[in-house]
Amino acid sequence: MKSPKLQRWLDLLAALLRRHYPVTFDELIPDVPAYAAPGQKAESRRRTFERDKDELRAFGVPIETVPGPDPEVKAYQLRVRDFYLPYLTLRTERPGRPRKIDRYGYQSLPSLAFEPDELAAVAAAATRVRQLGDPLLAEHAESAMRKLACDLPVDAAGRDEPDTRLVPPRARASSELMVLLDGALRARKRVTFRYRSMGSGADGAREAEPFGLFYLNQHWYLAARARGETTVKNYRLSRIADARVNPGRPGTPDYEIPAGFDLRSHAKSRQAWELGAGDAVVATVHFRSRTGAAAAAHRLGEEVPGHPDRRHFRVRRSDAFARWLLSFGGDLVPIAPGELVDDYRGLVRETLDHHQHPSAFAP
Repeated sequence: MKSPKLQRWLDLLAALLRRHYPVTFDELIPDVPAYAAPGQKAESRRRTFERDKDELRAFGVPIETVPGPDPEVKAYQLRVRDFYLPYLTLRTERPGRPRKIDRYGYQSLPSLAFEPDELAAVAAAATRVRQLGDPLLAEHAESAMRKLACDLPVDAAGRDEPDTRLVPPRARASSELMVLLDGALRARKRVTFRYRSMGSGADGAREAEPFGLFYLNQHWYLAARARGETTVKNYRLSRIADARVNPGRPGTPDYEIPAGFDLRSHAKSRQAWELGAGDAVVATVHFRSRTGAAAAAHRLGEEVPGHPDRRHFRVRRSDAFARWLLSFGGDLVPIAPGELVDDYRGLVRETLDHHQHPSAFAP
């Protein structure tokens, strides 16, 4: 970060924090020398302020936009209680002496006190979170512990705890990729990357407009739309490489996410066989039963005109879809396309062999 920007940020924060009421941009200008510099156009000065405000918000600074004295003028406010952390203390106790609390520090701020065993539990919990293998959670845990270390001896807490290790997930998304995609989402900038297809294993170039990130079945996925298309596809982050954010027109969005798109609903509606970036294949499934789990599966498919006992499914991963069909114990049977039918029959044979000759599959 260049020092002029850092100085602008510090001046803007100081100007907002010293006021206990909303303030307009024109009232902030005299307190931020970079904004008040002579020779600047009003439009350029305003753009600089808007960019500074958005970047500070992205770092977690809760700058509020509120109605100003004039309906057409906005005002801004940064509440002290929302910006500063409470002062943290550690309770200490000595034999024969009353419990004592360290009370130095910012007396105007609320205080949060920890018992020694409570602080040790916090440190142990942060260690467990870092071991989960989720890059975003690990980053948040590291950030929280750095903030606690400003007031509390967290380095000493929990040192006598056993060195527990958790089994990591099979594939991890790099923290650098997560941060890059998060920035692209916030700025609404396109990204380019190489992607290894789940089905064929082919490695190809992609250009996509990120709509969101979601976690499903122990994997992180990017929901994104290819440029010029309307279909939102899903890319597994562990298969993405050499990601780059469009550097053109910084500060200007490349696209807009449709108002009707809801990431939570999109992620919940995905089945394992629907995930992927390749073209979907229409699979036809015959239903031998319409009760219980088969009835729920029937609702997932699309109607086949003239065949009430059949449903169409749009499949990107035939192997996952075949395994899903197998779980219904013969109530759902694929009849097209041929490749899916072959995969399903192969799984049936393997399953029968396993149950008829279990010793052959023992480790």
